[in-house]
Amino acid sequence: MKRILLRSGKSPYDVFPIEEALHQDVIATNSGNLIFSDAAHKILETPSTEVVSNGIRTDVSTAGRINEEYDVFVVPLANAFRPSFEPQLKRLTRLISRLRIPVVVPGIGAQAGLGYNPARLKPMEASVREFVSAVLDHSASIGVRGEFTEKYLKDLGFKDVEVIGCPSLFMHGKELTVQRRVSELTPDSRIAVNGSHNAVQKQGLDKVIDRARARYPHLTFIGQNLSDARQLHWRDLSHPNAAVTASPTHPDHPMYREDRVRVYVDPVTWIDDLRAYDFSFGSRIHGNIAALLAGTPATVLCGDSRTLELCRYFDIPHRRIDKLPEDLDPAQLYEEADFSGLTGGHPERFERFTAFLTRNGLENTFTHGDGGAAFEARMKELAFPAGIRPWNDADLASLTSRFGWMQSRIAELSLDNDRLKRELERNPSRSATAASATSVYRRARRVVGRPIRRALQTGRQ
Repeated sequence: MKRILLRSGKSPYDVFPIEEALHQDVIATNSGNLIFSDAAHKILETPSTEVVSNGIRTDVSTAGRINEEYDVFVVPLANAFRPSFEPQLKRLTRLISRLRIPVVVPGIGAQAGLGYNPARLKPMEASVREFVSAVLDHSASIGVRGEFTEKYLKDLGFKDVEVIGCPSLFMHGKELTVQRRVSELTPDSRIAVNGSHNAVQKQGLDKVIDRARARYPHLTFIGQNLSDARQLHWRDLSHPNAAVTASPTHPDHPMYREDRVRVYVDPVTWIDDLRAYDFSFGSRIHGNIAALLAGTPATVLCGDSRTLELCRYFDIPHRRIDKLPEDLDPAQLYEEADFSGLTGGHPERFERFTAFLTRNGLENTFTHGDGGAAFEARMKELAFPAGIRPWNDADLASLTSRFGWMQSRIAELSLDNDRLKRELERNPSRSATAASATSVYRRARRVVGRPIRRALQTGRQ
């Protein structure tokens, strides 16, 4: 049995209550990450393989254990070649350099503007070179998302680069069906919209959403950030994203008050819910890929190279966000969207993807297994939490799960604090360490206390 260690926030089979999912950040700050990691898990799970999630941890000291316990390390990544991800990229490089097992990267991307100018990546060029070199020391090739990343790496001197897109769109294997359920969008249509804080704040998406909200009473905004989820579930405004009050995930936004916002911590519920929609659009690539996997038509409003190159590769209907008309109506996007290239070219792209896996010594469930039937059956047996809704109520039901979780956290912290005190009494020389730990405990109490105070304030209103 080959054991595969998969870099992912959690296994698709792990079911977390909302509070615990947010506390542990199982979505790795963005729920879109779980779309492609869940797809990779399903694809790689065959009768002769076991797939284990590493929980996104990059602990260099675990290299020895990984070498002993696993046969390959698979690292699905999105826009990892970006300045803000450089520290994580360096840690991954150090870990990979210490591994003796194969390392496979299926679908990494570089992030730049719509003009495909890599100048902003120049300061991290050394880190990129070291990472790609380490990967290619452990594999036959590196898989990239699209044309821009391919050219970027080849310009750095790397030859073993393959454009394979993103594993997410191969969740159903060679099959991908997208169907129009209505001839045109009307005020009765159910429409999902998504977008990053940057698109809302700086690229004009806020105006597009406001106009769509006025025209379509059943419009729903689907957020993806951890900060979005915490704003919905806890009304937590401590993150810098809370400054973007034009985002529908902010408690002051009308769509928040109208219960027309969701965030999902499991792809399965996200995709299932999108099956009931007529159309999806917005700047989030995986938010719209979730819709396409549900068979729902979608159009991406591209705001950077990472979304543009993926749309071009998969032939996903898209528009540049910097060239949208002021009076953009989702009905226009729906009417002009052509899915023939997406669905018609999918089998060939799937063959290219699985050929990449084969060259790197990996089997896939669609060629070497049951096509994911066992995976899907197991998923149906699990009860995943529904999408997170805005916290507009202060009734007993809405408070019970939140207060219950916070009480359990306080109890755990109290036990930890008592243990630390006992250790300090037995070993006074550890006073500095214990004092530091006690300080951590006090900070944790404050973190838990903030939501409690907000909940009580909400209840008094």
